[in-house]
Amino acid sequence: MIRFMEICSDLLAYGYVFVFLCMICSFLPMRRNWFLRIAGIGAIDILATSIIYSNDPYGLLGAMGGFFLYFFVFHVGKMIEKVTAVLIFCPAMIAVNYLMEETGKKIFFALTNAPRSPAEDGWTYEYYLASTGIHMISLLVRLLFWVAAWCFLRKYLRQITPSLTAKMWIIVDVLLLAPFVAIATILLFMPENIVIVYPICVASIVSSFGCVYLASYICNSVQTAYHAQELEMKQAYYKDRIEDEERVRSIYHDLKNHLLVLQAQAGNGQAVQNSIQGLQNQLQEYETYYQTGNEYLDILIRDKARAAQERQIDFAAAVAFADGAFIDPLDLSAVFGNALDNAIEASEKLPEQERIITVKANRVRDLLVVSVENNISKQGCVPKSILSDSAGKNRTTKEDTFAHGFGLSNIRNTVQKYAGQCSVRAAEGKFTLKIVIPVP
Repeated sequence: MIRFMEICSDLLAYGYVFVFLCMICSFLPMRRNWFLRIAGIGAIDILATSIIYSNDPYGLLGAMGGFFLYFFVFHVGKMIEKVTAVLIFCPAMIAVNYLMEETGKKIFFALTNAPRSPAEDGWTYEYYLASTGIHMISLLVRLLFWVAAWCFLRKYLRQITPSLTAKMWIIVDVLLLAPFVAIATILLFMPENIVIVYPICVASIVSSFGCVYLASYICNSVQTAYHAQELEMKQAYYKDRIEDEERVRSIYHDLKNHLLVLQAQAGNGQAVQNSIQGLQNQLQEYETYYQTGNEYLDILIRDKARAAQERQIDFAAAVAFADGAFIDPLDLSAVFGNALDNAIEASEKLPEQERIITVKANRVRDLLVVSVENNISKQGCVPKSILSDSAGKNRTTKEDTFAHGFGLSNIRNTVQKYAGQCSVRAAEGKFTLKIVIPVP
């Protein structure tokens, strides 16, 4: 029976290490190197199961230093993020392990009145059985606690890493110092078996996890403020654009008719004809309005279309992107802005009659499909890395006949945020960028 409970205890300990590692990886992912991952699992198994007793400075400092070294070696992220990870997980781990060990010990001796040490006379089979059973129950309680903590905190842990600025990280770290210092002080300087150790350990756990929630709340507040500011800017931008459009529309039809009359009266005067034609060309851009289903994208494509027209580039867009509302406006700018900037820059290198850009976007079943196509010089070469490297690590140089590559890396990184894929193709004098993003 004792052997069976020992096996169950080992399984519960491994389960706890797995959950604890999952919780850590929700905050900072492990490095991709498989050797480092395996070594990291072994290291966290030692650290997560260590128990720090009262008046044990070497064990306490060793655990804290071990956690910092563990995050530095086996996890990716900024240094301040790794320091934050130590401040979050180290005090909580020490406090939970201490509480489970000490509580189980007190319950055992209270129930059995056994001698304090197994080496002393009087430890019977029943004592060993009770000790093993209580230890197994304490490990089960620890596992259930960390499962509950992971289920509650994993959403917040994933939110704070990509959103906090350096100053915000410092604020969070200052707050996390409180449970860190509290657990270190109570274990180093308080006498053993003092009752106050238990509420301070509980307070340290709650404070550590509370700071995670607070950091997530700060991130949400910052994002809300950012989106509110963005909406204000868009509203002001739309207001100005609407005023311009109303002013131009009010005179557009009359002015167009006046130009036709002047053109007829000018006869064969070539200079006057050229001036009138120039005015007509400038007015043509107000006849085209792009309705993509996404207000931000309407503005972006129209601005790029005007930039293309200024460079004598034939620009055509057929975009239906109402289902892309889940994509952040900044990411829309990164995808469409970079793609069209690259296409415009590539088209400028061609003769005017060959300058053509075509943009298409639509929903196909559960996918958003975007295609940007432009002509390139048939003598131009495309580096193989541009066509084959899906990781986005490729770069082109200005010596290439067109400037795809620099923005392509940003496009790929942005598309990957939404579990999408990006591919490029250069053949028969055309360069095609195709993007596929699943709709949630």
